[in-house]
Amino acid sequence: MPRNKYPEETVQKILDASLKLFLEKGYEETTVLDIIGEMGGLTRGAFYHHFKSKEEVFDALCEKLFNESNPFERAKEHTELNGLEKLKFVLKTSFDDTEHHQLSMASMQLMGSPAFLKKLVESNQELAPMYQELIEEGIQDGSIKTEHAKLLAELFVLLTNFWSIPTIYPMTPEETWEKFLMIKNIMDKLGLPVIDDEIVELCRQHA
Repeated sequence: MPRNKYPEETVQKILDASLKLFLEKGYEETTVLDIIGEMGGLTRGAFYHHFKSKEEVFDALCEKLFNESNPFERAKEHTELNGLEKLKFVLKTSFDDTEHHQLSMASMQLMGSPAFLKKLVESNQELAPMYQELIEEGIQDGSIKTEHAKLLAELFVLLTNFWSIPTIYPMTPEETWEKFLMIKNIMDKLGLPVIDDEIVELCRQHA
């Protein structure tokens, strides 16, 4: 069998096919065979040469989409914003109807999987330093009043990316909204008033 001279093109085809199916059918309803059938003539061997499972494809796809639209890097480009404003920018981008956002919403059905929960914890650990960097910038420019940048970053990620997920902590829409307002209240009192009226309204519209 000849060696594939363009492995990155094969990986891209696999990711493109997977994204299309995950968004159309949902993660659970999509099989590896479905992905192979959507890969434009590529074989099962081509798939398994690059990925061991559907889960690996999902991980790679999430990482790729996040890196392509990394809101933290985009926020840093706005040099006219202070640290707090950059944090608000990051939060507002989470309401954008991007492929990464759609994939994140589709992944909610996976929260019952211990392996996926482990991945969620690991991704949250990666997010916390990104928040911490902007919090520290806010402390330096005076827009954020706290002495606990690292702890606040970790707490904010824990509350927004774990505690408020209904599939982990079952709750009604009313209880979800109460949690969101409590997170806002906690952050305000701890010196990180990142959830402003505009973000509250965005959250209300997407509830």
